[in-house]
Amino acid sequence: MVKIGVVGVGHLGQHHARKFLSIDGCEFIGIYDKNEARAIEIAEKLNVKYFESYEALLNHVDAIDISATTTYHYELAKQALLSGKHVFLEKPITSELWQAEELLEIASAHQLKIQVGHIERFNPVILQVENEISDPMFVESHRLSRFHHRGTDVPVVLDLMIHDIDLILDFIHSPVGEIRASGVGILTPSIDIANARIEFENGAIANVTSSRVSMKMERKIRFFQRDSYMSMDFQAKHVTVMRKSANIMKILPQIMMGSTDFQPEELVDIKNYDIVDPAKDALTLELESFVDCINQDKKPIVDGAAGTRALKVALDIISCIQKQNKAFK
Repeated sequence: MVKIGVVGVGHLGQHHARKFLSIDGCEFIGIYDKNEARAIEIAEKLNVKYFESYEALLNHVDAIDISATTTYHYELAKQALLSGKHVFLEKPITSELWQAEELLEIASAHQLKIQVGHIERFNPVILQVENEISDPMFVESHRLSRFHHRGTDVPVVLDLMIHDIDLILDFIHSPVGEIRASGVGILTPSIDIANARIEFENGAIANVTSSRVSMKMERKIRFFQRDSYMSMDFQAKHVTVMRKSANIMKILPQIMMGSTDFQPEELVDIKNYDIVDPAKDALTLELESFVDCINQDKKPIVDGAAGTRALKVALDIISCIQKQNKAFK
C-alpha cells in the first residue's frame, strides 16, 4: 500500500487530499503548505496530519502529490524524485521545458513515476467516446472561463488551453508541423485570450481557443474524422456522435441524380449521451490511476513524457504570440 502526501492545499490541493482519504490501495499520510494557517485549517477540516516542513512530509511517504503553484513544480518535484518518491504533478508539469526534461531524466535514472494532472483524460465525457476517436483530421475546442486570480501566474495557454492541447496530442498521432497563434492581455499583463492553429505533419489541423476573461463558462471540443463527427460539452456533460448512415450508399445515387425525396436524418446516424451521474468523477479516477500505477508498477496514463509534450506545444504557442505581440516580450 503506497503512502501518499499532498503539498499545496489551495483550491485544488484540498480536494486531492480529500479524495486520497477514500481511495483504496493508498494510505494518506498528511499535508504540507508554506501557508501554515491554510495548512492547519485544511488539516483540521479533513482530520489529517499537518507537517511543518516539506522535508518532514517526504520522509514519511512513498509518493507525493504536488498541487502547489506552477512556478514551484520544478523544485518540489526535483527534491521529491531525488528523495526516491513517485510524483503526481498538477498541470502544467513545469513552467519551462528544460525543467520538465530534467525531471524526466531524474525519474528515469531512479526508476520513479511521474504523472501529470491533465484531468480531462479521465473525464467521463471523454471516456464515453474515446474508443471511437481513431483518426481525427480536424479538431476544434473552446475553453472559456470567467476571470479569477487563480492561475494568473501563467498565461492562459498554460492555465486553460493546455488541457485541450493534451487531449489533441493524445488523439492525433502525428508530429506537430506548424503553429500559428494570436493572443491578448485584458485584465493581466500576461496572455488572457489565445487562439492557436496547430497543423500536424499528417495533415490534421486543430483550432484551439481559450479565454479566462469570458462572460460565460464553456468547455467544448469537437473531433471530425473521415466517417464521423463527435461533439463533447464538458459543462453540460453531453456527447453527440454523428456517423454516416448504413443506408447512405443507397441514398447517394438518388441524390446524385437530383432527387430530393429523402430526409437529412437518413444520411447520418446520431447518438446522444448525457453523462448524468457517473460512478466516479474525473479527479477520483485520475488519483486512483496514480495509486494503481505505483502499486501495479504500470506506466501512468498521463506520464511525464505526455506532460512534457503538451508543455512544449503550449510554450511554442506562447512564443508565437510573443513574436506577434510586442507587449508580451
